[in-house]
Amino acid sequence: MPLLTRRGLNLGLLTSSVLGMRPVQAESIAARAGIIPVLGASPVYVAEKEGWFNEGGLKVNLLKFESGPDVMQAAASGTIDVHVAGIAPVAVGRAHGIDLRVVAATAIAENVLVAGSKFAAGLPQNVPPAEMFKQYRQKTGQPVRIATQPAGSVPSTNLNYWLSEVAHVDPADVRIVSIGIDGATQALLSNSVEASTIREPILTVAKQRDPGIKILALGDDLLPGQPGTVVAVSAAFAQKNPEAVRTLVKGVIRGVELLQKEPDRAAADIQTSLGKGMLDIALIRQALVSPATHFVADPHVILKATQVMLAFQKKIGTLDEVPELTSLFDTSFYDAVIAGK
Repeated sequence: MPLLTRRGLNLGLLTSSVLGMRPVQAESIAARAGIIPVLGASPVYVAEKEGWFNEGGLKVNLLKFESGPDVMQAAASGTIDVHVAGIAPVAVGRAHGIDLRVVAATAIAENVLVAGSKFAAGLPQNVPPAEMFKQYRQKTGQPVRIATQPAGSVPSTNLNYWLSEVAHVDPADVRIVSIGIDGATQALLSNSVEASTIREPILTVAKQRDPGIKILALGDDLLPGQPGTVVAVSAAFAQKNPEAVRTLVKGVIRGVELLQKEPDRAAADIQTSLGKGMLDIALIRQALVSPATHFVADPHVILKATQVMLAFQKKIGTLDEVPELTSLFDTSFYDAVIAGK
């Protein structure tokens, strides 16, 4: 009878492993995602909470930021791999060598313009916005102050597009106040500004606290087809971890589907992720049916409006050159996931 040597024992264990008797589970890939805490990012929150990223071996660490430009600064320093915010800062970042590619959308038309209660109470009826703002300055001697996020962000770009290209407001009649999301909300509620760009669920929260707040322009009024929150991935991360990116995109698609088909289940996920349990579930359900809520995963849907937005950014000087959409977007991951369904 042959002796069982140590070498033979090691070979036997290796063979057993290769044959799959006790398969070794691969470690999950970690992705650091900079995210803006708005309802438009819900597909990502839902997918993370439902465990769909983990199912594909992807661990997504969500890091909260106040604006898209803040997320881009994190991307520039290499502290995030994934951007879950507006597309405008992604284009600005490319001009500074930050190579992010949009792989999925999450929402469109989410930024709206609202009037604070004090300003809204004195608005004339059936008067175009340009005339409305003009009358306010003539009456008070002060321009209408509008809070929005920093220059180069999607809210700021949409607001300026509306003022210039849609409503044709005299620049002398308005003053843009660049501020973070929380600061803009507080300024609106305290009537420290006359108006503000705003997104859900903050819109619903603000209107509950002050019913006098009035919507002046919806997302598609500000910029038709307005691209909202997107998921963009660093080129280095995508090249190294293509399967992880497909898992990320698949999770976003499933997140959108759940939000559309089972909003109550999705609302519970959002409450624990976006609101950290501080937002009432009824409030989240109300925000999900808001006129400012439109979930979309397909990146192809926002291509045309993105081109319009970027051309306007160049016009106002927040973007030096308009990047080719083929370099700004990588729809291959979305297309592959859809084809594999």
